[in-house]
Amino acid sequence: MIQANGVIICLGYILGLLLSATTWGGILILSVSVVAAVIFQRQRVVSKKIALQKTKSPQAKKAAHSLKTTVHPRILLIAGLLGFLATLYFQLRLPEPETKDISNFVPVGNSKNQEQLVIVRGDVITIPRLTRSGRGQFWLQATQLSEVTNKQEEQKTSRGVSGRLYVTVPILKSTGLYPNQQIEVTGVLYKPNSAFNPGGFDFEKYLQKQGAFAGLSGRQLKYFDKEHQWGWWKLRQRIIISQVRWLGVPEGPLVSAMVLGSKAVDLPYSTRDLFVQTGLAHSIAASGFHTSLILGLVLGLTRRFTRKTQFICGCLALIVFLSLTGFQPSVLRAVIMGFAALIGIGLKRKVKQLGSLIVAATLLLLINPLWIGDLGFQLSFLATLGLITTVPSITKRLGWLPPTIASLIAVPISATIWTLPLQLYVFGVVPSYGILLNIISTPLISIISIGGILSAVAALIFPFAGSVLASVLHYPTDLLIKIVELFRNLPGNSVAIGTIAIWQVITIYGLIFLTWQIRWWQKRWFIAALISISLVLIPAWHSANNLFRITLLAAEREPVLVIQDRGKVTVINSADEDIGRFTIVPFLQQQGINLINWAIAADFQNDGSNGWLEIIARLSIQNFYEYSPSPNSALTQKAIQGKIQQNKGIYQVISLGQAVNTGSANIQLINNKLPIIQMQIGNRSWLFVGNTEPNELRQLIESQSLPRPQVLWCPTKSLKELVIALQPEVAIAPDANLEPKDISVLNQSKTQLFFTGRDGAIQWTPERLFETFVQNTENTTSLL
Repeated sequence: MIQANGVIICLGYILGLLLSATTWGGILILSVSVVAAVIFQRQRVVSKKIALQKTKSPQAKKAAHSLKTTVHPRILLIAGLLGFLATLYFQLRLPEPETKDISNFVPVGNSKNQEQLVIVRGDVITIPRLTRSGRGQFWLQATQLSEVTNKQEEQKTSRGVSGRLYVTVPILKSTGLYPNQQIEVTGVLYKPNSAFNPGGFDFEKYLQKQGAFAGLSGRQLKYFDKEHQWGWWKLRQRIIISQVRWLGVPEGPLVSAMVLGSKAVDLPYSTRDLFVQTGLAHSIAASGFHTSLILGLVLGLTRRFTRKTQFICGCLALIVFLSLTGFQPSVLRAVIMGFAALIGIGLKRKVKQLGSLIVAATLLLLINPLWIGDLGFQLSFLATLGLITTVPSITKRLGWLPPTIASLIAVPISATIWTLPLQLYVFGVVPSYGILLNIISTPLISIISIGGILSAVAALIFPFAGSVLASVLHYPTDLLIKIVELFRNLPGNSVAIGTIAIWQVITIYGLIFLTWQIRWWQKRWFIAALISISLVLIPAWHSANNLFRITLLAAEREPVLVIQDRGKVTVINSADEDIGRFTIVPFLQQQGINLINWAIAADFQNDGSNGWLEIIARLSIQNFYEYSPSPNSALTQKAIQGKIQQNKGIYQVISLGQAVNTGSANIQLINNKLPIIQMQIGNRSWLFVGNTEPNELRQLIESQSLPRPQVLWCPTKSLKELVIALQPEVAIAPDANLEPKDISVLNQSKTQLFFTGRDGAIQWTPERLFETFVQNTENTTSLL
């Protein structure tokens, strides 16, 4: 009962942190605890009266048992009070820039693309990593800031600053950097952007979680310290170099990631994406699986020694593992539970895993309450909870199978049950073959992980020996990669269902909890499963088949339009590769879109940039139409055509005046030389004018060859002329970088203006007309 009380108090604290996202979360948990305490107190009073009046009757025995097993109201009040305090503690620990934080010295309106240079001096915090754009990225503790006044890089008076800084530099400039090294970086200081599109990456929020509020796009580096100081990073690099030496890439980094975790290893993005998309992300993340293997190896090797020796060796192994992987929340949780298991062995007592998990989570959240919002921490906690609570019951139902095979099947199923609702809430995508692939690959992952651990230990002592041992893992690692690639290339390897709402998440986890705790639901688990699946699929199906919405995504220089028409989807333009990968695909997946019925490509910048290959890699396209392909992108067009035809889609190049009818929209190119597209959706006309020279634009306006639309999209430089000439109801441009006199002229017009660089994605529905994503997000945040 004492342990149960402790668990309830810990859960009160954790629940308080979860509710800290809402304005009245603390009051809510305190109120609920008071009400529950009153109810339980009344129940205790009634049970006590019955126990005193009829001392030997069955009813009295039942009442006495109830008094012993029922939670005392005092415990509920303590849990509620702790939850309330947790909401206050969370707010106190939210990172805020200090007075001298370097983010306070970013010029107003400065962006990564502007040329105002600064020189920042500071200490390197992390080993550089390769970004997707091919630049080196590292964290810097800033200490001094100087502004560059001219091209000769003359400096103004320096000022002392503080704060962490997200720095990117050309990859060759970052080679050889190491933690605690003092450097100077010349570059552009900027403030990060929040998400501008639904499903987009919120760079500002990401930096805030790291305690940083600014970034630096570096160009030049100057080094000061030459001598390497000792650090765990040296041992980590020694292991990685040893394993990569004979295994090569990607096998070497993959083995290192399966030992140290992908956050400690610069794993190629192609390999990282391969494992994430197929549901094997946990295999390259340092977690409880690794600590269990390490403890198993240590206890197996020291089984002839005393328990004290086993305990000491186990503790040392966990400390070394934690130091090598970095102090990640999921690793800390696993190591704390590992220590609990070692204490149990030392005391010859069985440790209750559930209590150990909750205590570990509470300790970590006391150290840093912000980890409650860390996705890795959440998934690690839920997966471990699933292994503790669900594996035994599934293994029991698979009793007709050999125990090893039953356990092999039960582990991925249990982890999936507990983590899938959260994954749907965040990503909205399900890896279709995830459970099957986990069952097939687990033996290989175990072999590679154990071999990698032994190789790492050998590399710390004698690097050559580590390379020899790692080379033995070439064939199993190569086989694992080929199996994962095979599953990734299967049709329907991932299904976008769309992100689910928080009420759906809470309801599904409530059903999982009932199935775990209540016997009636345990016998009827299939009802809970059916209800959970219905809660996800029915709203998604209803929304897809009743929604009519036009979304103009914030895609910098080019218009990217997505039309959702009652289950049919049209995508116009893809911009460049980064927009395709980080803007269009996440948005379509968030909406639960797996098939694009009509795709229309037009090079609005005349530069041959193309993001369609990124889209085709993740979604199927039924009909692909292209207006006047750019000669700069002939190879890309052939690749697109091959992919489309391989998936039994239609590829067609269309010419001037030829319309594409998508059912809800009629789209056609109205100028053969300039990227100008007219679109009719219902009774509303849209006009997209691409990048044109001033004299060309003037000729178009004077010749009156442009139709007068209700909605206009054009580059910012052409906005004033086109608004005056065409007088649309709504005009949309990429950014608001206008001259004051142009702003004055536009304000006098009756045209409603939107800027995707300021307002984010623009969405239109027949009921709510035009809405901006950034404003809606700010309103939702304010409400919470």
